[in-house]
Amino acid sequence: MGDTQDWTAAPGAAERARTVLSVAWSCAVTADGVREEYAGAHTVTEDGLVRLTVPDDSGLFAASLCAPRQEPSALLEFADVAPVPVRNRVRARLFLSGRLEPFEGALLFRPTRVVLRQASGPVVVDLDEFAAARPDPLAEAEARLLTHLADAHPDAVERLSRLVRPESLHAATRVVPLAVDRHGLTLRIERTRAHGDVRLPFHTPADDLPQLTERVHALLAQAAATGCPRALQRQRADGDG
Repeated sequence: MGDTQDWTAAPGAAERARTVLSVAWSCAVTADGVREEYAGAHTVTEDGLVRLTVPDDSGLFAASLCAPRQEPSALLEFADVAPVPVRNRVRARLFLSGRLEPFEGALLFRPTRVVLRQASGPVVVDLDEFAAARPDPLAEAEARLLTHLADAHPDAVERLSRLVRPESLHAATRVVPLAVDRHGLTLRIERTRAHGDVRLPFHTPADDLPQLTERVHALLAQAAATGCPRALQRQRADGDG
């Protein structure tokens, strides 16, 4: 179940894909019918090529040598997992099809097809846009920021929920910060048997942590002028009873 606001400024598919690729710690590689999973084994070049450091006896080296010239030889899969515990923690999956090439004792992967799969559905990302895109500037700090907000400032999360339409909070049991990027903050609205996500856009993008702090304070100031959502009032009353 999804919940929306009027304006949902968000990263484009290419930027989102590069962000997932930059922060993912693990990946699954399928080549020549063999699937191998690695943690901490990949790095990304500025133009979106993936360098894989795998054991010398990995079957991926043979797959890279035996694949027909100019044909995709491998599929790389990455998952974007929410740092805060929520139902359905995988926020997006990134699939890269392309060619593996031996390179300085490692493997270099050249994407020929990029697919980003989010809750809204899969999107095929243009290769030139993917190569030119840059990861979100807040991506490396996102996990720390969200866990701190959820654990140390639940009052601020409740105040931010005042910016959510009342109908989106119907039957809500919990509101949790799910994601943050330069364009806005996303809240997860959990219900007993379902959930939905609502995006709170910033008035302008934030390119660093001081700007992010200002944007969040602006949202809190906006929320301060709004009454406490009735759904959460009822939830709190039920919990006290």
